Amino acid sequence: MAEQLLIGPTRASVKVRSPWAAALLPFITLGIYHLVWWYRINRELRDVGQGRGVDLGQNPTNSLLALFPGALIIVPPFVSYWRGTKRVMRATELAPSEPVIGWIALLLFIVIQPAYWAYLQSSLNHAWRAAAQAPADNARPRADPAAGAIAPAAADGAPPTAAPDAPEPAGEPESEPTARPD
Repeated sequence: MAEQLLIGPTRASVKVRSPWAAALLPFITLGIYHLVWWYRINRELRDVGQGRGVDLGQNPTNSLLALFPGALIIVPPFVSYWRGTKRVMRATELAPSEPVIGWIALLLFIVIQPAYWAYLQSSLNHAWRAAAQAPADNARPRADPAAGAIAPAAADGAPPTAAPDAPEPAGEPESEPTARPD
């Protein structure tokens, strides 16, 4: 049974799956498990990316369609695997875990594809566990529109002014300029 984890401020649900399942179940199910697995990891990457404000994919359905029926055109599966590997690499960089090494992934993809699938799943497992254990505030900070807002005049090139509800800076109050005798 796969372990379910919740990651990030949006509590995106991810699964820690067995790398052996990713490598061997496609043979037992005549490739159907591989399609399901590819869709699910791309969906999990998208959800975690949205929660962290990082692009880890937009549409997992397109990734799936690139494999089947896209394999009839020959090129789409290669593009899907390339982009999927890049997304996994980015996800492992965000979490304090060991990153995916691109040349190893390429070599495994060319020589032994089931080992490539297991390598990606193993890397995702490490990233998911590290992200679930890390505090939620390690995500990229988002700008708060209420804090330090700038008046619309600043967009026209005029000097920026504080928002109307912003507190006055501490210090001496400004006095009116006085005329100096010549």
